[in-house]
Amino acid sequence: MTFFASIFFLIVSSVLIINTPCQAQLSSSFYDSTCPNALSTIRTSISQAVSAEPRMAASLIRLHFHDCFVQGCDASILLNDSPTFTGEQTALQNNNSVRGFEVIEEAKREVESICPGIVSCADILSVAARDASEAVGGPSWTVNLGRRDSTTASRDLATASLPRFTDPLDTLIGNFGDLGLNTRDLVALSGSHTIGQARCTTFRARIYSNGSDIEADFATTRRQQCPATGGNDRLAPLDLVTPNSFDNNYFRNLVERRGLLQSDQVLFSGGSTDSIVTEYVNNPATFASDFGSAMVRMGDIQPLTGQNGIIRTTCGVAN
Repeated sequence: MTFFASIFFLIVSSVLIINTPCQAQLSSSFYDSTCPNALSTIRTSISQAVSAEPRMAASLIRLHFHDCFVQGCDASILLNDSPTFTGEQTALQNNNSVRGFEVIEEAKREVESICPGIVSCADILSVAARDASEAVGGPSWTVNLGRRDSTTASRDLATASLPRFTDPLDTLIGNFGDLGLNTRDLVALSGSHTIGQARCTTFRARIYSNGSDIEADFATTRRQQCPATGGNDRLAPLDLVTPNSFDNNYFRNLVERRGLLQSDQVLFSGGSTDSIVTEYVNNPATFASDFGSAMVRMGDIQPLTGQNGIIRTTCGVAN
């Protein structure tokens, strides 16, 4: 290579390096210097909310899940409708179902009071899910931080992206796989249904089906709270035994054909996930460990970082 060719190569290489965007990485220490009290402030807000209403723990974990499955973990689910878009909150899988927005907003206000414009709503939502799990005796995990918030949301995208309570196993596996989550992640994350409640409309068809995959006494008990017609919004705990404790009883329910939702019971129905369910029944510590690991992987789905996205002042509005 000649001298002039060498100079040209160096110049072109330098230009390429300068103009190649830096892929920022999430880090558990992201706010250590810019907002060192952020995590403790969020934890206090979440602890108070769950103490006031134990069901809120399940709602906050679900809110994080439904956020990450639609255009990544960017707090898009928190955005209210605007003149330029219809948001995710009224999508089929979210409407009259997702909740906890006011808890995240309160945590955001508390963080803004000590570190204005620093901590994203997406990160608060991710931390809140971890803190909610801990608050009801569930596993903890190290949350990666550094996400930024989206400026838009899409009801249509949410409807197309989120799993449904009627989905068969193959559909669920494919849905999770599209986002880089494996079958074990699917089963572990479904275990969050060891807490929380479901609306009658989501399990009516199952308890009145007289199918072989539902235990008869369980179906009879559920019918007392969910009539064949009407009462769509009546609630029933996903786990009758320990509805407010994060444990592995969800998987015992599946083995006994007492999964409330059809999308729960398909995890133990003679298919490829039966062995994982059985493992979690026999090894609650394995479930807890796998759940935490799966939550970390889910929280890393397509985050906005670096110069992408914004830091919202309030979580429901794109500044």
